[in-house]
Amino acid sequence: MKQIKLLAQYYVDLLVKLGIVRFSMLLALALVALAVIVQVGITLVLQGTVHDTDIVRSVFFGLLITPWAVYFLSVVVDQLEESRQRLTKLVSKLEEMRSRDMELNRQLTDNITQLNLEIEERKRAEEAREEAMIDLENEVYQREKAQVELAEQTALLRSFIDASPDLIYYRNEKGTFSGCNKAMEELTGKSESDLVGLTPWDVYSEDVASKVVETDQQVFDNNVPLTYEQWLEYKDGRKAYFELRKLPFYARDGRRLGLVGFGREITERKRYQDALEKASQDKTAFISTISHELRTPLNGIVGLSRMLLDTKLSEEQLGYLRTIHVSAITLGNIFNDIIDLDKSDRSRLSLMPEPVDLPDFVSEIDNISALMAEQKGLRFSLDRLTPLPASVKVDATRLRQILWNLVGNAVKFTKQGAVNVTVSCDVEDDTAYLQFDIEDSGIGIPEEEVSKIFAMYYQVQQGEDNLHAVGTGIGLAVSRKLARLMGGDITVDSEVGEGSTFTVSLAVPICESAVNTDVVIAEQTPLQILLVEDIELNITVAVNLLESLGHTVTVARSGHEALSTFPTADFDLLLLDIQLPDMTGFDIAKQLRESGVELPPLVALTANVIKDKTEYIRKGMDDAISKPISVAAVIGVIERLALQNHSVEQNVVIEPRQKARGNDLFETLLDIDMLTSYVDIVGADPVYQSIEMFEQVMPDYLKILDSNMMAKDQDGIASEAHKIKGAAGSIGLKHIQKVAQKAQSPELPAWWENIGDWVDEIKAGYGHDLKVLKEWLDGYQAKRVK
Repeated sequence: MKQIKLLAQYYVDLLVKLGIVRFSMLLALALVALAVIVQVGITLVLQGTVHDTDIVRSVFFGLLITPWAVYFLSVVVDQLEESRQRLTKLVSKLEEMRSRDMELNRQLTDNITQLNLEIEERKRAEEAREEAMIDLENEVYQREKAQVELAEQTALLRSFIDASPDLIYYRNEKGTFSGCNKAMEELTGKSESDLVGLTPWDVYSEDVASKVVETDQQVFDNNVPLTYEQWLEYKDGRKAYFELRKLPFYARDGRRLGLVGFGREITERKRYQDALEKASQDKTAFISTISHELRTPLNGIVGLSRMLLDTKLSEEQLGYLRTIHVSAITLGNIFNDIIDLDKSDRSRLSLMPEPVDLPDFVSEIDNISALMAEQKGLRFSLDRLTPLPASVKVDATRLRQILWNLVGNAVKFTKQGAVNVTVSCDVEDDTAYLQFDIEDSGIGIPEEEVSKIFAMYYQVQQGEDNLHAVGTGIGLAVSRKLARLMGGDITVDSEVGEGSTFTVSLAVPICESAVNTDVVIAEQTPLQILLVEDIELNITVAVNLLESLGHTVTVARSGHEALSTFPTADFDLLLLDIQLPDMTGFDIAKQLRESGVELPPLVALTANVIKDKTEYIRKGMDDAISKPISVAAVIGVIERLALQNHSVEQNVVIEPRQKARGNDLFETLLDIDMLTSYVDIVGADPVYQSIEMFEQVMPDYLKILDSNMMAKDQDGIASEAHKIKGAAGSIGLKHIQKVAQKAQSPELPAWWENIGDWVDEIKAGYGHDLKVLKEWLDGYQAKRVK
């Protein structure tokens, strides 16, 4: 088989080598020769002889089969060649595949090796992972344990923070709250979650917030802690004094996160400090007490000596008595100076302006001053340069003190000559501009001393007689302070050796005699009345009064409630309190008038004393009534306004009633007229209820008032005093109402100097006045029952 393959291969190689033509010729010759040989051989074997025809036949046969043989062999060779080529390609592919397999085997070997290495690495990594897992489990356990401990410590710290009575809070760089403790929540009235994200402007009042923001900015700008003191207000209105400390706090990377603040209430410490200051200011109280005690017998000496001067006496006795009288007056002036010095040191000088008969007042000054001058042998005159008003409203005691002091100094510092007083007055509208000039011919005052004579304890030293030694050095200082307290002043013009002129100038209102009106009770047509008032005690009093007059009352406790209630009913009269929690009575009137609907009369209720209703009418009211509401005022307003256009026929019967008079204590402390009218109309039970309500609300009012006094919050003091005034007036506590009226009026002269006395008077006196009220009410009720 192998030989055949080699022969076939040789044949194919020969065909390829010689080409098809030469190979065909060679093959034809080979076939012819083969045919001839075969023919000759067979013929020789069979016949023994060979003929030419056999050779020709053999040649012909050979030539005949040569093309077919050549074609057959060519096809075979072509197929073999194709097979060979395919085989070659297959071999090449096999070689390529073999090479690839070898490469793959090599790569596989490498991969196996790498895989073995990775398996080893994974085994080691798995072992390391197991070790790491063990370590991680330990770390997790330790961390969980630490977190539990941290949570416990955090909870403990939070408990400490919340349990602390001090304020603790945090604010971020933007100035908004990030957290706080319970004390801060109590102060602001907001929970921590509500407080977070708010700025101080959202939490505090404007004046407090401005201080808080300012100090925050100082901490941020300077990056240093800051400590300061400030009044803060609780949600219920109570004020407390805090020592606040703020300091910046930072993250671990040094980044500033904001500030943390601490606040410790030091109200008691502040009160103690104020008490120490007050104790220091009251060091002159002993002198003041002595002065007050001595003035009682001294007044007796002055009065009796004045009476004796009008009796028949010898010239010697008359001279002695005049000396006693003038000495007593001079001593009284010194006592007054000492008392006023004490009050000045405690900043509690006060005025009590009352109607004064000015001509009589000047005549009194003339008489006393003439006695002073006569005792020293000086001429004295008092000239009235202009006509004087019949009556002015002024604190006559204080003005008399000023003038006597100046006249006394003029007499004291004048050895010979005269003392002259001139009085003049210019009148503009309802104001009298008074001027008193006290001129003497005494030693005068050096120019360099003029600016110093009004200083406390300062005394001009001039002349060998040392005239200053007879004085205290406080008279001029107190006199100027009093003059300025009254809205005036004292000036001086002096020349050494020629004398001095002291000028007192002040403006005082001209007043007329008050006209008393009797209270009347009227039977009126029932009306629908809307009462807008926020103080419960005032509501009780007003409702009882109006309902007793036969009217139906609807109450609104705020401006918004009033505006929403008004359209729901047909009201004949609206009584609008001026000061409400959300708006003023003027705001309500404005909105109602702008609504364009037909309105009933609008009447303002105010705790202020009404001197001129023009302002109330200008702001939209038809009338105004002072609180506490009086029967006469209500009846007058209803008759004048509400009943004018009322469709129901009315029959008004007015009966005069005598004013009920109690003893002097009742008249001084209680508004007897108002109480009598009120009890006669509504009975005593509503008054007792109002008294009980007053006793319940007063401690809260006083508590907030005390905190405002400590904080020196003028608006807060006035607001609480206003509430007390309204509440006291509603039950007829006239004395407490008057004191509260002064306390609620910061525009009064020397208000700050006297507010402490007024508050003390309210606190100390309201309980006593309530007892007096109950005593009067019991007695009056018993009379009514009889």
